Amino acid sequence: SAWGDWALFEGSPLRAFESELGVQAPVGFWDPAGFTSDGDVSNFKRRRSVELKHGRISMMATMGYITPEVVGKLPGYLSPSAGLKFADIPNGLAAISKVPSLGWAQIAAYFGFVEFSGGFEDYKSGTPGDYGFKVLTSADPEEKTKKLSAEIANGRLAMMAIIGMFFQDGLTGSAWGDWALYTASPLRAFDATKEVGAVEPLGFWDPAGLAEGKDEAWFKTMRGFELKHGRVAMMAIVGFIGQHFWRFPGCFDVPDGVAALKTMPASANFGCLFLIAGFFELRVLADRETEPGNFGDPFKIIDNKLIGGYDGKWRNFELNNGRLAMVGAIGTIVANGYTGLDAFEQWQAAKPVFIQYLKTTLPYSP
Repeated sequence: SAWGDWALFEGSPLRAFESELGVQAPVGFWDPAGFTSDGDVSNFKRRRSVELKHGRISMMATMGYITPEVVGKLPGYLSPSAGLKFADIPNGLAAISKVPSLGWAQIAAYFGFVEFSGGFEDYKSGTPGDYGFKVLTSADPEEKTKKLSAEIANGRLAMMAIIGMFFQDGLTGSAWGDWALYTASPLRAFDATKEVGAVEPLGFWDPAGLAEGKDEAWFKTMRGFELKHGRVAMMAIVGFIGQHFWRFPGCFDVPDGVAALKTMPASANFGCLFLIAGFFELRVLADRETEPGNFGDPFKIIDNKLIGGYDGKWRNFELNNGRLAMVGAIGTIVANGYTGLDAFEQWQAAKPVFIQYLKTTLPYSP
């Protein structure tokens, strides 16, 4: 039934496990994946045995992560032949590559001995997780149940904790510590608001949230794309306007704008231009980019004292003009396809409206 009093569903297969250890507040019997929906007691006991083993190992692993930081490491040598001391072994995941292979072989052999000595039939012949070595026990049945339930609950918590420690260790280099020390962590959000291009009046403007939570490498990749597209758009705008006054020989009868792509010889010229741009992009410039958009200074422009170098001021100029040119190029192409006018003719057509706009708004400007 989709609703009703749970007390009435006495025949439900889930009833078989309601009184088992681990059924605790606040969630009670919680099986969102439906592993126990078939009511198979044997499968339940096998999974409970596996849960207990993993929980116990995770509790020891969690303590193993914490203990060296609190009380220090064992004295002496881990490998006398290699001159490797226990103090030389870093904590956490970094220890994996430092411990000698024979050391890992010994650890694996001991684990195997313990595993095979205890056997794999505990859930068939008796109580899951009971290997005859009892630590959590009591003559009082209620107290014993309380201790065993605490073991399951702490084991579940430890499984989550050790996975979290592995994850944080892999990303930050340590499972704990002062977050301010992890300056190189990829989890540390990159502050794009302090980068070049965040200028007034909008400041750092990212309405789509593309940079949210991204790291510096991602931002620099996008900045490189922005610079390239901005530079191409600026040249395109100059070309859109310049073609009204001058054409390459052989292209005097070619229509303006988008229509030129469908007319010979302009279409063939565009194909050649595309191949040349691709050659420079893939073969020439790819190895010269030292930072986003920086391909060196072949024309020695930066050394020109009149310009003052490629500093933050000039980089902002380039970004702003590139952004404006990208919007302008798209607008020019769309307007050309819709009206048939080239860029210069579009400006001429918009001139009366622009002048009227200035007359209307200038009196109210600050």
